Amino acid sequence: MTQGRRVAKVAALIRREMSQLLINGIRDERVQLGMVTITEVEVSGDLQHCKIFVSIFGEENEKNVVMSGLNAASGFLRGEVGRNLQLRRAPEIIFELDKGIAKGASVLNLLERLENERQSSHNVSADQSEES
Repeated sequence: MTQGRRVAKVAALIRREMSQLLINGIRDERVQLGMVTITEVEVSGDLQHCKIFVSIFGEENEKNVVMSGLNAASGFLRGEVGRNLQLRRAPEIIFELDKGIAKGASVLNLLERLENERQSSHNVSADQSEES
């Protein structure tokens, strides 16, 4: 249980540090093209690997450019995280595009469409019963 708490704490620290580095540390123009949000950080039990899930606001081609910029800067970010958090070994950083927000929006649109269809069919059946 203690190890799980340590992993969660390191993940939270990495998330905070990465947020600061995204604002102030990365000078790569590609990363500045879209609005990047860190949605989740997963750290392995041995603290050697770190998956950072990011959501990028923008067009699809901008997302690809931003992701390539983040992947290119991962070595620099790994060193900065290791130094700033004073970790013995900095975890290998892997960026993943989080599509959960887009999926959530599509589910909400689908639910709204179903609700509209249900209301329109209910209105049609009410009109037919009034005519009888």
